[in-house]
Amino acid sequence: MVDAVMTETRALRPAPPGWVRQVLVVFRKDLAIEAATGEVTVTSGFFAFLVVVLASLSFFGGPMNARSVAAGTVWLSVAFAAVLSLGKAWQRERDEAALDGLLVSPLSRSAIFAGKALSVWTFLLAVLAVVLPLSLLFFSLEAAMMGPLLVIAAVATPGVAASGTLFGSMTVRTGARELLLAVVLFPLLAPTLLAAVAATRELFGGTPLGELGDYLKLMAVFDLVFVAGGLSMFGTLVER
Repeated sequence: MVDAVMTETRALRPAPPGWVRQVLVVFRKDLAIEAATGEVTVTSGFFAFLVVVLASLSFFGGPMNARSVAAGTVWLSVAFAAVLSLGKAWQRERDEAALDGLLVSPLSRSAIFAGKALSVWTFLLAVLAVVLPLSLLFFSLEAAMMGPLLVIAAVATPGVAASGTLFGSMTVRTGARELLLAVVLFPLLAPTLLAAVAATRELFGGTPLGELGDYLKLMAVFDLVFVAGGLSMFGTLVER
C-alpha cells in the first residue's frame, strides 16, 4: 500500500525542467531585474563612457598614436566595467539571502552558473555597444572597423563573463568584494585582455580580420577553459 502511494506521488510530481530551461530561468530573472532597475548597465556604461572620454582627451596626440591608444582604451574600459558589473550583479544575490534561495531551488549548480554568466555577458555587450562607437568617434577611426571589432569582442568577452561569474560567487559574502574581485580577476584575465588589445591594435593598424586568427584562437581557448572550469567548480566554490 505504501509503495503504491509513493509510486502515485512520484507520478503526480512534475518533472524538473531541463538544463537549458534552468539556465534561461536564471538568465531571465537577471534580465527582468535589470530591466526594472538598470543599475548594472547604466552604471557600467556611464563609467566606460567616462574612461573613453578622459583617455581621448588625455592621450590623443593625432592620428599617429590614436590607433594604439584607442585599442588600450576599449579594453581598459571593458575590464573595469566588468568588475563593476559583477559587483552589482552579485550584490543582488547577497541582499536578503537571494543566493541561498537559488541554492535551495531545484536548479542545478552548473545551470545557475551558466545563467549568471550569460547575463553578465549580456551586460558586457551592452557596455561595448556604448564603448565601441564612442572610441571610433573620439579617436577619429573608420566606422567600417565596427564589424571586425564586434567579432573580436564576441570572442573575448565570454571568458571575461565566465571567470568573473565564477570568482564573483566566491566574494559575494565578503565585505570588500569589489576589491577582492579585482585582485583575483585581473591576473586571470590578463592573457585574454592582452590578446584582445593586440588584436584590436593590429586591426586599427590596417590588418584585416582574417589575419588575426591566432589572437582569436588564443581568446577562444581561454573562453573554453573559463567556461569549463566554471561549470565544474561553481557548485563547490559557492557552497563554501
